[in-house]
Amino acid sequence: MHFTRRRFLAAAVGGVAAVGGAFAYARHVEPGWLRGSHISVPLKNRKLDLPLRIAHLADFHASDEVPFSIIDEAVDLTVRNQPDLICVTGDFITTGMPSPRIYRSILQKLSAAAPTFAVTGNHDGGTWSHPRGGFQSTREVKLLLEDSGIELLSNRSTSWVGESSRVSLVGLGDLWAEESEPDIAFGGIQETDDPVIVLSHNPDSKSALKKYPWDLMLCGHTHGGQLRLPWGGTPFAPVRDHRFVHGLGAWEERWIHVTSGVGNLHGLRMNCRPEVALLTLTSEGEQGAG
Repeated sequence: MHFTRRRFLAAAVGGVAAVGGAFAYARHVEPGWLRGSHISVPLKNRKLDLPLRIAHLADFHASDEVPFSIIDEAVDLTVRNQPDLICVTGDFITTGMPSPRIYRSILQKLSAAAPTFAVTGNHDGGTWSHPRGGFQSTREVKLLLEDSGIELLSNRSTSWVGESSRVSLVGLGDLWAEESEPDIAFGGIQETDDPVIVLSHNPDSKSALKKYPWDLMLCGHTHGGQLRLPWGGTPFAPVRDHRFVHGLGAWEERWIHVTSGVGNLHGLRMNCRPEVALLTLTSEGEQGAG
């Protein structure tokens, strides 16, 4: 076919329109198009009398790009799922703290629904965040969580006892903020048949955790890749190991779950919708919901 000037201009206009349409979708549609995911996690050599339902959230990134409305919608969906436990793995903000009063009223719905535990992320203040316009420390976020009834696990562990299950929870400081101290965090963990669940913002933390006893690590940080390219995967995911960008994956006979999170940076998402995850933990061989 002879490629005339008219055909060339028509193709160029079509290409520009396609790019413009993709940008409009990534900017105005997908960032607010929340989805729920339900995942079964069979734990080897661990005792659970009944399946344990854990809601996993991350990366709220409250900011000008992420309004409270999408965070509130994610919280409401979490509450409707009726989890036994709720875990939030960091990046509550991007730089500054939008209205603490409004934010607190939203987060309090989580702690009112179920015991809620959290760790901070690289944007929540500290040595990584401060040079990039964020807070000098995580103090503001810690106060927000405390006022919201959310228990912060900053390089420490705790136990949770339900009606028929008991789990140990270990929380790590953020890797990029150079606050991750696994020796301290795992200091209170004893040999047990109970599941051990790690909360860590960045899935690359796994490299320093190989020698410690744990069964499942919950992470955020990647936003699922945020802009997932159909031909190029997740080149923008801020991790070294791109095997763990989104979803449930096996590593060293354990599980790592990375949620795509609720918020975003720069107001964009493509092929990677915001997510509220519900994980159902069972002893291996049992049938969990999902």
